[in-house]
Amino acid sequence: MTTAHELPVPLLSVRGLSVSYAAPRKGTHLGTGAALAEADLDVRPGEIVGIVGETGSGKTTLARATVGLVAPAAGTIAFAGSDVGGLRGRARRAFRRSGQVQLVFQDPLRSLDPDLTIGEIVREPLDIAGTLSRAERQERVVESLRLVGLDPDAVLARHPRQLSGGQRQRASLARAISTRPRLLFCDEPVSALDVSNRNLVLNLLDQLRRDLDLAVVIIAHDLSSLAGIADRVAVFYRGRIVEQGPIRDVLEDPAHPYTALLTASAPSIGDEDRLRPDQLKPAPDAPAWPADLGCGFAHRCPFVHDACADQPRPAPLPHAPARQAACHVATTWRERLAPPHPHKESA
Repeated sequence: MTTAHELPVPLLSVRGLSVSYAAPRKGTHLGTGAALAEADLDVRPGEIVGIVGETGSGKTTLARATVGLVAPAAGTIAFAGSDVGGLRGRARRAFRRSGQVQLVFQDPLRSLDPDLTIGEIVREPLDIAGTLSRAERQERVVESLRLVGLDPDAVLARHPRQLSGGQRQRASLARAISTRPRLLFCDEPVSALDVSNRNLVLNLLDQLRRDLDLAVVIIAHDLSSLAGIADRVAVFYRGRIVEQGPIRDVLEDPAHPYTALLTASAPSIGDEDRLRPDQLKPAPDAPAWPADLGCGFAHRCPFVHDACADQPRPAPLPHAPARQAACHVATTWRERLAPPHPHKESA
């Protein structure tokens, strides 16, 4: 029997997930082709989880591994209680065709087939799944377009190039939700949009998770786009998750120095008491060990010390068990903060 204080069983549970490529990928920092290392992440039904980090930090690799586009080198991926990370061949293709986990790619102009109409694009996953009649598929296409705020009569016969950037992104969402997935990954869904369309798409994702009982994972490179929508956030750095927890707690009181740097660099996050970038300058002396050993943030960290030569594992914070940080000084680094530089008086 579950109590009111117990969390729902995760829809997605990733444990020790590592992904390597045959050759080092441009933009990654792990060397030897590694893109993701020992990642642990849970996503529960109906919640929005934000994933944030620099380019090449492993965010998109996690999504691609979960939907079956790349095979894990180690670790497990459990979806709805079943191991999907170990699927191969026909079983793996069947899982992808089912559409239970969908990925919305970053650039809809590149990911949407320019030779197909919007109606054909949205219907394509249903044609692949093959579980609905032709009439049911067409009805689902119309319904999906309406759910994302597009007029079916206006866009069904159009091609992607005939739509605006915001309309293309919504068409991508319509395609993804046409199979009525239980989990939706969105890779940088608003990075190419103007402010008004960013807010529209983010609000739309929030509405879709309520209307369709979706779990949503939003991949972003900045925390500000996640602040008003995500329930929890996982911060990636150099292929590892360095911090995760409820987003409000992470934003207000970051436990990892890298997360603190992200929040300090985002003017729209936090309040007057938030850290400033000049308080988080790298230590003057570089660590003696190679950059590919120990903590990945050590060579940029103001608080590096000898213990950082050992790779820290994510651990619950003593004062907040729902949060984790992979940092040897997660609970003490604030005590070593330099005071911020005073603002210069204007003449």
